[in-house]
Amino acid sequence: MTSTRRTVVGLGELLWDLLPAGKQLGGAPANFAYITSLLGDNGVPASRLGQDDLGAEALRRLKQLGLPTDFIQRDAQHPTGIVRVEVDRAGQPRFEICESVAWDFLEWTSQWQKLAGEADAVCFGSLAQRSASNRSTIRSFLQALRPDAVCVFDVNLRQNFYSADVLSASMKLATIVKLNHEELPRLMRLFELEHRTEELSAQRLVALYKLKLVCVTRGEAGSLLANADGCSAHPGFRVRVADTVGAGDAFTAALVHEYLRGASLERMNDAANRTGAWVASQTGATPMLKPGGLELTLAEVS
Repeated sequence: MTSTRRTVVGLGELLWDLLPAGKQLGGAPANFAYITSLLGDNGVPASRLGQDDLGAEALRRLKQLGLPTDFIQRDAQHPTGIVRVEVDRAGQPRFEICESVAWDFLEWTSQWQKLAGEADAVCFGSLAQRSASNRSTIRSFLQALRPDAVCVFDVNLRQNFYSADVLSASMKLATIVKLNHEELPRLMRLFELEHRTEELSAQRLVALYKLKLVCVTRGEAGSLLANADGCSAHPGFRVRVADTVGAGDAFTAALVHEYLRGASLERMNDAANRTGAWVASQTGATPMLKPGGLELTLAEVS
């Protein structure tokens, strides 16, 4: 999209989504890194796989997607992560996330320290912090970032893999926080804060945690962006939904891409909604571009 290529890291879980139609490589970091790479930046997944057949297959799939595998750790003691996914009639996924898998044991290494020092942005979530060791590793990664690096916290209130303390600690380290319209009131209740409207709650979080941006996604109804100066709402794009797996990660990737280039709230909103809608119109989280490239593909979303 632009000539300046940034290094943008997706940090956390890497796993196989076991969908009704078959398995697909998933986890927010890989999905995020893939769309980041399509947008023209250097998308880098950082995670951990088992030394098993599913781990070897995941590495092959990452390479097929054009993503680097240098920062994928291997684990001889724990299996590659899997998630059982059911998709309802509206295309909305329900997840059963298996525990004590390889990505629960991320290690802080000199290689990851070097990556952190080179990163222009990193996206991490609450799901990958379900283990104490991962919370320590992720915090070390974030603290090794350059002062001007952008730190994106993608809230994932899945199953019981979160707490008010972990969410609050993560938001204190973040530049940008993204969550959906169902998670926002739950987050406010966890923080014992009043929730009246999405606009007021988003701006309350901006002020309380000194954030540069809060994003509230609204599914097919678009999104709300809030910063210290105000809010911008986008109604979203109407597409025929194949499934929504990975659509939120695509949204985040486009949001970060535009934020790194100083875009307005309105431009960030448009690009993020357009990219998320395109992925929702395709099967799976890592769809292939149509002939003609990204701009032509996204231009068909209206």
